[in-house]
Amino acid sequence: MDALADGLMIMATLGAAMYCFVLATRLKRLMALDDGIGASIATLSQQVDGLQKSLQTTKKVTGASAEGLRDMTARAEIAAGRLELLLAALHERDDVTQPTPKPVVSQREALVANLRDVTRAMK
Repeated sequence: MDALADGLMIMATLGAAMYCFVLATRLKRLMALDDGIGASIATLSQQVDGLQKSLQTTKKVTGASAEGLRDMTARAEIAAGRLELLLAALHERDDVTQPTPKPVVSQREALVANLRDVTRAMK
């Protein structure tokens, strides 16, 4: 009976050894860098690096664009304030000089010229 138990134990051990050998060869093939999961992981790693670089570049570009937009917005707000003052001055002058139409036209032309000068200065 002991011999039979020992024989079965040896056969089970040989079977487990064969099974481990087969699993080891399959695992080596699966993790090979030429094909399989290893190649997929390497490719994905390269793509992640490329995406990180492009993301950093995009952040730099958008940061510069945002700064430019802030500057332009500030200049536009200043110009809008100047235009409001000029329009208020135009309305005041219209009220004062309405009985004589000819000077009003020349004053308007002067104000339009001033507005053009302001817009050119802003550029």
